[in-house]
Amino acid sequence: MPLSLRAGRILLSLVFLASLPAVTTRIYASDEVEAFSWLHSWFFDRDVNFENEYQRFYDSGQVKTPSFHETFLERTNEAGRRFNFAPIGCALLWTPFYAAGHVAALATGAPADGLSHPYIAAIAYGSAVYGFAAMLLSLSIATRLTGIGLGASVAVWIGTPLLFYMYVAPPMLHACSAFAVSLFLWTWLRARERWTIGGAIALGATGALMAMVREQDVFFVVAPAIDFLYVALRRDMTTRALGVAAAGVAACLVAYAPQLIAYQALNGHPWPTDYVSRKMNWMAPHGLEVLVSPEHGLFAWTPLALVALAGLVVLATGRVRSPSPNVRWIGLMLLVMFALQVYINGSVESWTVAGSFGQRRFVALTPVLIVGLASLGVWLRGQSRVLRAAAAVVVAACLWWNVGLMIQFGLNRMDRQRLTLAENAWTTFAVLPREAPGIAWRYLAHRESFYNLPHQ
Repeated sequence: MPLSLRAGRILLSLVFLASLPAVTTRIYASDEVEAFSWLHSWFFDRDVNFENEYQRFYDSGQVKTPSFHETFLERTNEAGRRFNFAPIGCALLWTPFYAAGHVAALATGAPADGLSHPYIAAIAYGSAVYGFAAMLLSLSIATRLTGIGLGASVAVWIGTPLLFYMYVAPPMLHACSAFAVSLFLWTWLRARERWTIGGAIALGATGALMAMVREQDVFFVVAPAIDFLYVALRRDMTTRALGVAAAGVAACLVAYAPQLIAYQALNGHPWPTDYVSRKMNWMAPHGLEVLVSPEHGLFAWTPLALVALAGLVVLATGRVRSPSPNVRWIGLMLLVMFALQVYINGSVESWTVAGSFGQRRFVALTPVLIVGLASLGVWLRGQSRVLRAAAAVVVAACLWWNVGLMIQFGLNRMDRQRLTLAENAWTTFAVLPREAPGIAWRYLAHRESFYNLPHQ
């Protein structure tokens, strides 16, 4: 018998609290510096000139690469300022943790300058907390739609790049992105029950937060908009629908206003820098590659996503007995969300995400993947024991694949520009099981030994 939602939340919370020592409290990538620099500029410099923050991280050796210096310390945007491609959403979410870091700096005698280790550690733990909050929200969503969700939540936690971006590189924006999208989907499922003005305002505000954390996540708004039109037409609520829609749009614009103001101050206009638009090809020429490329594709790095996608199809085709009405339609909307993320990620010329871990731009799909896995679990209950056992083996292999790739990535045993399936499969399934205990202890006790390792 599945655990209750409350029991599942308690169990996840205990596991998360026990895992906090695994959070890495450092900044080492340009994306992290950009997002973090908003906080220091707001609370210490009170400007949008990031040159001193960039210079500090470069001089300290935390982010010391020629490309970082060229992009952020030599070039300027159309307003003559140093580039910052990160929207402000992560900084907004990190603010209470950053304040806690300031208190910790004062209490421990560390430099209270907004850039020392207590501040960085605080936002790293903050990202982990938001990633965990995404798991709790996704658990609620999956339980609402399928009746179960704990196993699917744990599987996605371990078997996708969310694990990496919660614990190994938390100052990246992706754990916060998973939270913002999960909050938006959770709000949508409640707002759609009656489509009141209050519900539309909440949905508009959470949609704005989602777009401020990661601009491409705004495409998640499309499916609830389709759903609203569908419900409005079916219920013949055309007149009232105008007021509800206007309230939602107004709330979104008001909540998004800080981002527009930040863009204006930084770029000289209320939209992202023109450099970003030059990276986009709206015909999505890489839409297929971003999924199935054996070197850079989502399904190669995260095969659990393919399993979850099968579950979404099962849900949308009505093969899941659900406690929620209209679950087939909701499943179809979740497939629309998945497709739109493929479209937008396939439209970015830098779709391979360079030397990052996995197809990190798909971490925003965390709640969608959890619903897909939960749906598959419900469907499998009615299938043969052999099929259920085979599915369990496949899921377990997907989880270890993700963990194994993380270990190889941390040990610098792989080519970070591409995934060599055969070589990495041998290492993951034949070599690492013998080494994993020692590596895990080293990660907890001597984590700095992983930093700047030569390629093996």
